[in-house]
Amino acid sequence: MVEEVGIGILGCGKTSKPYFDLIPAFQGLKIRACADLNRDAAQVRASENGIRLETVHDLLMAEDVDLIVNLTTPDAHGMVIREILTHGKHVYSEKPLVPTLSEGEAVMDLARQQNLQVGCAPDTFMGGAWQSARKAIDDGLIGQVIGGTCHAMTGGIETWHPSPETFYKAGGGPVLDFGPYYLAALVNLIGPVRRVCAMHSMPQTSRKIGFGSRKGTSIDVEVPTTVHASMMFETGALISFLASWDVEAHAHTPIELYGTEGTLFLPDPVFFGGDVVCVTKSGERKVLDTESHPFSRPNLTSRGRERASYRAAGLADMVSALQIGGEFRCTIERALHSVEVIEAIRNAGATGQTVDITHSATRPAPLSAVEAEDLMR
Repeated sequence: MVEEVGIGILGCGKTSKPYFDLIPAFQGLKIRACADLNRDAAQVRASENGIRLETVHDLLMAEDVDLIVNLTTPDAHGMVIREILTHGKHVYSEKPLVPTLSEGEAVMDLARQQNLQVGCAPDTFMGGAWQSARKAIDDGLIGQVIGGTCHAMTGGIETWHPSPETFYKAGGGPVLDFGPYYLAALVNLIGPVRRVCAMHSMPQTSRKIGFGSRKGTSIDVEVPTTVHASMMFETGALISFLASWDVEAHAHTPIELYGTEGTLFLPDPVFFGGDVVCVTKSGERKVLDTESHPFSRPNLTSRGRERASYRAAGLADMVSALQIGGEFRCTIERALHSVEVIEAIRNAGATGQTVDITHSATRPAPLSAVEAEDLMR
């Protein structure tokens, strides 16, 4: 029997529901309490889940809470994570780790000083689609990956989020929102980024909220909302990344990877599952097996489709490593690499210069079907 680790959840907004719903599905995790500056929001989650409602201060001090899941707004992540570490607790944070590289370095330094661990979403690369693609690349199915394309383009976050202001303020934007998913998937598949260049634009200076009680409210836009970046990876692969909140419709595959022996067509990295298609040099088209992996099994309906969502898999993997040793997959090192790449894209777009990446990262270990099953109850 795996000893349960006491979990506290800080931040009880829209992002928190999947964590409350899915954490109980994993071994070794027990939600003890939650808190939010909006006490009414925290009260709703506490009542729904039969857990304690705490103030932020009392959650930080709670003796039965060993690890706090940080689901606050991205602009507050650095301050919140440092506060959690200062109170002697491990942290698992929603993405992005922090908005800037300097904040990320400060968090990493403090975690090391405190001898505590920091994990960070996304964990979608642990899903069956991405593990199937990883095996295909490792087995040489498409040869050496020499290039690729990534497309993350929608009409804007205000179409579904009731409070989208933070995403359009300085430090926000589509690369900060989409980028962690795409970068986590790519680092898993082919390794870290070496340098980037980019161009960007801001076609609209204001937006109207299209969802919730504030529908029709106008908000200001302070950041570029269309970004075209080129990323050179340490392997030599050159991959373009197009991220936008100005595109109503397109027909691009989310990720395509081009190899010397074929091409992989990959699904949306926001999700754990999806079709992985390989077309070889001979023209043979093959849909790879993803369904045998437990993190490919559909368990929710999103955008009218059955999808696999196992948010908290990365948290469970982190807790398992804390208990039995070894490295977990959603490490602060990989999160910091992502933060630096995103900041480099922003700076490259502003200056027109190529930016080198200083914080590298290793590929995470693959996650077999058996290992995934072991994480679940």
